[in-house]
Parts: sequence; structure tokens; C-alpha cells
Amino acid sequence: MGKLQDQMKADLLLRRYSPHTTRAYLRCIRDFAKYFMRPPTEMGETEVRQFLLYLTQERKVSPGLQTMYVSALKFLYRITLRQPGVVEHLPYPKRPKTLPEVLTMPQILALFAAIKSPKYRAIFATAYGAGLRISEVCALKPTDIDSQRMLIHVRLGKGKRDRYVLLGQTVLALLRDYYKTARRKGDYLFPGQKPHTPLCPAAVRKVMKKIVHQAGLSQKATVHTLRRSFATHLLESGYDIRVIQALLGHASIQTTQRYTHITDRLFSLTRSPLDLIQKLESPRPISATQ
Repeated sequence: MGKLQDQMKADLLLRRYSPHTTRAYLRCIRDFAKYFMRPPTEMGETEVRQFLLYLTQERKVSPGLQTMYVSALKFLYRITLRQPGVVEHLPYPKRPKTLPEVLTMPQILALFAAIKSPKYRAIFATAYGAGLRISEVCALKPTDIDSQRMLIHVRLGKGKRDRYVLLGQTVLALLRDYYKTARRKGDYLFPGQKPHTPLCPAAVRKVMKKIVHQAGLSQKATVHTLRRSFATHLLESGYDIRVIQALLGHASIQTTQRYTHITDRLFSLTRSPLDLIQKLESPRPISATQ
């Protein structure tokens, strides 16, 4: 796998795949080779399908993880090995259409009440207040915070696209509080253990898990839940979904629609058509005794 792994890594880098995706794809291919104890060059469609059946039936991986394995195998055989026929008929799994986990505004307040660190209060406030991915928060630099125009410049977000997002007054105040008290070094607003490297998203997820427990919230809540909550709360406040799409940095409106779902508050504001009919003047109104 050594030479093949280096070749696939080079192919991923040439196509500007993110470091996270590159590591994930290479890990998937190592798992594939380890399962059969043979190099992928000696295997074909039969082994690929057998491996995916093992993942779904024995390991019982999630549809999302299965999708990643399929994508990695497609990249390996299409690009690196130039054998597209091996994965030509390889299907992606059908994902269940479940509602995403979203926190209510009182739950958001409870979450922030449990955060004692100015640094992580600023991190989570930026993730929720601007609707950023955790990788985007960690990659921020002080120069990306435009307090004059009240905007945050997100550089090379998902899909290698730049965009501007909202910088709320509360987020700005928390960022200033953190900036004054932190002994920050290097280029990044939230540096990692090494001054000139950004904070690792995994470290933020670990803190989030701890805070969620302390706040007594659902254990399903993650850092990404803050981004979903941002989108849902804007929708509840009456903002157009196209505005939300631009703020989230989605290329397709369909992607945004998966982030925003009908909430209890929107249901409560919706009237049954029968109730609306009752408001019309009618000689024979519908009543419970009829």
C-alpha cells in the first residue's frame, strides 16, 4: 500500500481536496486493503462489493460513513488506478430523511451559561452567531474580523469559496473580551498548541461535548448543531431562505433546505384551513355538536 497510498495522496492534493478529506479517504482505502490482506491493484468489483456488504451488515456503519467509503473507492479506481469499470455501478447509500438536531433559543442560552472560558465562549458564539462550520471558525485570523462593516470574511470555506457572513454586536463584544485577555501568538485568532497553527476542530468538539453535558442538553448536540440552529432561528424570524443560503455558503438551495426544517414555533403560527373557513361568514357554521 505504501507506493499506492503516496500516489493516491498526490492525486488528492493535486485536486485540492482538504486535509481532512485526504486523511479520511486514505484511511478508507487502508481498511479495504487490510480486510482482504491484498493490495487494491489485485482486486476488482467483486471484492469492492463484498467489502461494502461487510461494512453495512457486520460493522453496521452509518449511511454517512458508507458514503465516504464509496467515495474513496471511486476516487481510487477512477483517478489513481484508472480502472473506472470497477466502481462504475457502485451505488451510494440512500440516507434516511430524519430531522436534524436543533437547539431552541433557551437551550442556546443554557449552553452559553455553562461556558466559563472566554476563548470557547467566543468560539461557540462565532459558530452560532455567524453560522460557521467549526473548521471555518478555527481558520479565522484577526484581519478577517471587519468591525467597521460588521462582517466576517470566511476564506476558502467548503468548496474553496470565500464569503462574508454577519458579525453581530454580541459576537464582536465576546471576541474583543477574548482578544484582550488571551495571550495569543501567531497568525490565527484561535491558535492551536503551536502558535502558528490553528486550533484543531477535534479539540473544540471535545469541549462542546463537555459543555453539552454540563448544560443538561441532548447528547446529540454537536458544534455543527449550532450552525443548524443558526439557520433554523433565522428562518423562524422570517428571513428569506435565499439570504440564509448565502450566509451558510451553500451553492444549492436544496442543501439549505436540509438545514432548515419546520419547527414547533412555525407549526404554532400555522392555522388549519378548517379554522380559516370558520372565520368566513356562513349561514351554517361548523360546530362540535353537528
